[in-house]
Amino acid sequence: MHVLTSVGWMSMAIVLFVLLLRGQPGAAHVVDVSLLAPLANGSAFTGLVLAFGTAWGLVVHRWVLAKFAITFVQLWAGIFLLSGALDAAAATGDAPWPLIAGTVVMASAIAVQAWLSVAKPGPRTRWGTDQTTGRPVKLPTAPGWVFVLGTTAPVADLALTVAFGFPSPVVQVVALTAVVVARRSAVRRPAPRAVAA
Repeated sequence: MHVLTSVGWMSMAIVLFVLLLRGQPGAAHVVDVSLLAPLANGSAFTGLVLAFGTAWGLVVHRWVLAKFAITFVQLWAGIFLLSGALDAAAATGDAPWPLIAGTVVMASAIAVQAWLSVAKPGPRTRWGTDQTTGRPVKLPTAPGWVFVLGTTAPVADLALTVAFGFPSPVVQVVALTAVVVARRSAVRRPAPRAVAA
């Protein structure tokens, strides 16, 4: 689901670029609201589920932390800059060049995130190493329900987007809260002791 939503997000950024380049900001605005926003939300959500549900963690490896930072900046820019600019461009029928360039930056940032996922560059963060022993921190893998939730919540929110006509990541926010609580309790729980034979 993370790969599907991420590729979808990147594809919709490219579609926005083409539509804006062809002078169709109204169509670009519709694509942004109906497809790009739900896919961006789904990509961010599933990435966080993977970070909180697997041994990779959110702050253990530099590449995961870098992907999180890029996603956060992209979501902020998409919500507070791109959507408003697309709305204004749809109203005037004119696509300014900074808006067109923004779609290229968005697609490029997602490509960088894909590279980070494959290359996994850089060492662990300071939170990825036990400061007393110097050993790498090993996080537990979440139970199966976390990953089921991680694949169904974006679909549920997409259905809400279609039903109400605007992107709403309500189910994903509730699901992410449950995932974070589950991770926190799993990390705090002491590891089972081996029974001596």
